[in-house]
Amino acid sequence: MTTTINRPDASRAARLIADGLDPKTWITADALLIGWHTSRLPGIGWGLLGCLFAAVIPLAFIKYGIRRGRWADRHVGQRRQRIVVMSFVTASVTTGGLLLWAFSAPRTMIALIAAMLVTLAALLAVTPAWKISVHAAVSSGSVAMLAMTYGPWALLACPVVAVVGWSRVELEDHTLAQVLAGTAVGGAVAAGAFALVR
Repeated sequence: MTTTINRPDASRAARLIADGLDPKTWITADALLIGWHTSRLPGIGWGLLGCLFAAVIPLAFIKYGIRRGRWADRHVGQRRQRIVVMSFVTASVTTGGLLLWAFSAPRTMIALIAAMLVTLAALLAVTPAWKISVHAAVSSGSVAMLAMTYGPWALLACPVVAVVGWSRVELEDHTLAQVLAGTAVGGAVAAGAFALVR
């Protein structure tokens, strides 16, 4: 694999992509776009509630861990640390899903949270043995759910998923196999769960 030290421009671009198109960005986009499609402004409200538990609270937990020296950065590269973070995120997303259900949110929004939970469970099952790419899984799952909601034209975002995968390999945070596996698992699991619940 080419080292990032020898390609500083590519590394800078890869870092911008990895940071700008990280899981919270995709989760926020999904929650707001699917919320809007579901029930316009009320759907945006449901989406914001989902974002609170699926993106905002997990990010706050990660930042707290960085400040306490528990992990080096917000991508949490070490597998043991990732298990802790992913377990917390699972609990947070579960709480958000239960609140959406308790407040009678539209079924599509509950399906979105369910898809996030099933994807997290799949990634968490693999992570103790192998560092599967969460970035790739979330981006491909997001595009799959947007295509199921808005139609096949949303698949035009697939090259963006590929660019996210490239950034993870370029930064040497993942191997190509880990990115491809994340893409396949994320897309299939999220789409399957979303279709089943909605």
